[in-house]
Amino acid sequence: MGRRYFGTDGVRGKVGEAPITPDFVLRLGYAAGKVLAGSAAATGGPRPSVLIGKDTRISGYMLEASLEAGLSAAGIDVMLAGPMTTPGIAYLTRALRLSAGVVISASHNPYYDNGIKFFSADGNKLPDEVEHQIEERLDQPLECAPSDLLGRARRLDDAGGRYIEFCKSTFPQAFNLRGLKLVIDCANGAAYDIAPHVFHELGADVIPIGVSPNGFNINDGVGATAPDALVRAVRANHADLGIALDGDADRLQVVDAQGRLFNGDELLYVLVKDRIATDGKVAGAVGTLMTNLAVEQALDALGVGFVRANVGDRYVLEQLREKGWQLGAEGSGHILSLDRHTTGDGIVSALLVLAAMKRSGQTLAQLLDGVTLFPQKLINVRIAQGADWKGNAEIQQSIQSAEAELKGKGRVLIRASGTEPVLRVMVEAREERDAVHYAEAIAGTVKRSIA
Repeated sequence: MGRRYFGTDGVRGKVGEAPITPDFVLRLGYAAGKVLAGSAAATGGPRPSVLIGKDTRISGYMLEASLEAGLSAAGIDVMLAGPMTTPGIAYLTRALRLSAGVVISASHNPYYDNGIKFFSADGNKLPDEVEHQIEERLDQPLECAPSDLLGRARRLDDAGGRYIEFCKSTFPQAFNLRGLKLVIDCANGAAYDIAPHVFHELGADVIPIGVSPNGFNINDGVGATAPDALVRAVRANHADLGIALDGDADRLQVVDAQGRLFNGDELLYVLVKDRIATDGKVAGAVGTLMTNLAVEQALDALGVGFVRANVGDRYVLEQLREKGWQLGAEGSGHILSLDRHTTGDGIVSALLVLAAMKRSGQTLAQLLDGVTLFPQKLINVRIAQGADWKGNAEIQQSIQSAEAELKGKGRVLIRASGTEPVLRVMVEAREERDAVHYAEAIAGTVKRSIA
């Protein structure tokens, strides 16, 4: 049975359009509350409590009130964390022994989008079966609990301080950041009053940018999805390093003093290399279908297994659990280190990178010496609705021809968009001209055949 509302990362959309409307979010809160209450009753557990956090979008106030009302109507107690990162809510839910956590955020999207993400009591994203139960409960009437059974709500005033201390605890006690000048870009998002404190309290000289949220400027020209602002700030302030987070701080991009940008693929390699230096061996790491081939080959040279998951940190996490491994990442900056946190955390990942640099005495460029990313060419081709590209002989012949020519020197990735009639054609090769040539050749075949 397919999910109607939950995607790979909760429920998301444009504010004011279904499903991101106050009435739907109230019913979503109520449905989730009834599922939690039913689970607690079945196991004889205590009355459930849920933590709600949000990023800095103007719509967060409205949606927070709707969620709170829905949960309360279902008889669920609510704790309000206010602006808090997605990984922060995951941590606090687990640390406070709560029944669930909810984050109101659309991550790296513009301010006019928003979403609802749920975490289970152990700080992991909700299992598929629980999301199915919530969707089924949405079809049933909303029957408010009697007044004496309504949920109560209260503020968690020290949420930020608790999470700051957790982040600091993931950095080795033997190290500090004294002598480092860091630019910290918080994307005018949930980490604006958290991330600068973490790095400052560990000893760094911090220059914060993207820390003036107004409800509308989240991810607007700043943050992990717009790293040019960080590059300029690092150069202008003669900083040693720049760290960019996205709106809910689960993504990370890093810039060095020369203005070189390091993405999630490269940072995964750095962390694996550091673990080998400290633990002696790393069994394997997980990337995605988009992970650069150069990183896969570099990991293979280290004797480290590598598996590609579907695009999305949810799928990276699934593979890590299946394999029993700890480290995984997406090129976009979602980095998972399961011995540090249950979910991707931009702040914690940055601290792990800084610890690797401290431990080795090397810069990021030195740690990545010999790892040169293959050029990638991505072309989005709009196709006819419902067109069967997999069954088209001409398209398949074009793909096979490119793969034969690129064998050992590149790869081809074709995938359909999940939200629009678009086929994404990506070719990666040692030489940029080859990536462009084969991508354009395949895209041209697609246009002639099914566009």
